[in-house]
Amino acid sequence: MAAIRGLKLIRGAVAAPTLTKARADGEPAADGAAAGDVMTVEFSRFDAWYEIDSWWEGRFLERTAKGSFKRTIKSLGPAGVKVFFNHGRDMQIGSKVLGVAELLEERETSPYMEVPLLDTSYNRDLIPGLRAGAYGSSFMFEVVREDWNHDPGVADHNPEGLPERTIKEVRLFEAGPVTWPANPDATAGLRSVRSGVDWLMESFGDQEQEHREELKRSFAAFRAMHGLSTPSEDGPAAPARTTPQTPAPGLTPARHVEGGLSPAARARRLTLLGVRK
Repeated sequence: MAAIRGLKLIRGAVAAPTLTKARADGEPAADGAAAGDVMTVEFSRFDAWYEIDSWWEGRFLERTAKGSFKRTIKSLGPAGVKVFFNHGRDMQIGSKVLGVAELLEERETSPYMEVPLLDTSYNRDLIPGLRAGAYGSSFMFEVVREDWNHDPGVADHNPEGLPERTIKEVRLFEAGPVTWPANPDATAGLRSVRSGVDWLMESFGDQEQEHREELKRSFAAFRAMHGLSTPSEDGPAAPARTTPQTPAPGLTPARHVEGGLSPAARARRLTLLGVRK
């Protein structure tokens, strides 16, 4: 069944971004960037199942197949993928790019990107945290081709027999470091992650209500198309979940969150999460 076009999704990357002083292959980075910092990011571990537990998308298992990034990489080239902090929605940095990727390719286990960081004040603020491994990473994409198994049965990787989605091709838009990664790495067993889509849709709820309503209709059609659980119109299906406060990055799955909310915005978010009426 064809994917619904126009639905931009957010997923956590395999590992935290790292910094090097030169290209990973030992060659100098382009345009003299070898003297500066080069950020490396791995996107999505191929053929590793992870659980999506999203108020907007529904609940199912998902994996990306090897080769799913090849066409978008060939079409866009490294420079065609934007590199932001917190998906361009940080209160201070906004949508300023961190750098222009000079290498973007599929490797054996994951897509891989190298980005010489621009010499800017906001990058200088980020570099200590990047060096310390304090940030996670995430990427935004659209599904172009997918396979669904709506009745997979029970298995070791799927003890509840949830619907399974294999992503065969994506259109990549953006990638970069984030404060709270929704990390789908399943090496320690199946992990449930709150989708980064939930975080993005909540941010739209405060400032881009018209866009949010359009996406709401699209996600409702997506859930209906695949027979996924449909949440109540009153709020998310899991009201007991709350925003993480101070867990160490990478130790537990966490969804993206924003800071600096006004009292009115906080009240709207709590209502959306079903915490208060």
